[in-house]
Amino acid sequence: MEFLSDKWWMVFPLMATAGRWAGGWRRAGERRYRRQVELYKLQNQVREADRASEAEVQALMATHDATNRRWLEYELDVGKLIDYPLMTDVREPLTVAFLRAKREADGQRPASAKDLQSVAALDSYRQAVNNFAVALDVAEREARRIRDTKFTGPERQRLATARKLLMIAENQAASPAERQTAYKRARRELDGLIVLPDVTVAALEEKIAPQLDAGPRPPQFHQG
Repeated sequence: MEFLSDKWWMVFPLMATAGRWAGGWRRAGERRYRRQVELYKLQNQVREADRASEAEVQALMATHDATNRRWLEYELDVGKLIDYPLMTDVREPLTVAFLRAKREADGQRPASAKDLQSVAALDSYRQAVNNFAVALDVAEREARRIRDTKFTGPERQRLATARKLLMIAENQAASPAERQTAYKRARRELDGLIVLPDVTVAALEEKIAPQLDAGPRPPQFHQG
């Protein structure tokens, strides 16, 4: 105590030193706090970016589904295929192009939006879906433009006859015998003119199945 009583003046520099230490600790704590806040913001931004990517994948998958539904409208409607035969004519470059684009998009489609995490995979899928939609647009416009003009007069008459016969085959007001006869005649008229995919034939026969004989199906059509 005697020592301290003689050195009372040292209290002031010690207080100054303690103040500097306290200030340094406070500033270090503030820096740590700011870093934690910045890290938290960065993590939130990453999570937001992930959610945005998932939302984009979902939108792409919805576009993919809508394009497939447009194509199925042709595959499941024989009348529509008769009106626009180019849509199943694999000799047509535009038809081949959209079928190839469809296969590419289908091959890159993820099982769910969360499964597509790579930026490169997302870019590739986006391009594939866009190519599919554009290719179908182009083929559809061309099919509507030319309709049945590539067929001869007698061939166009056969297509028109088949169209009428299919309307009878699908008409529930007609008798079973009339529907069955109309269906068989329609297939004979179409044979060699246009390609009817298996799914198209299955959809048609499902509508009139009770009226059909239980025998083997007629051979599939081949484009002439």
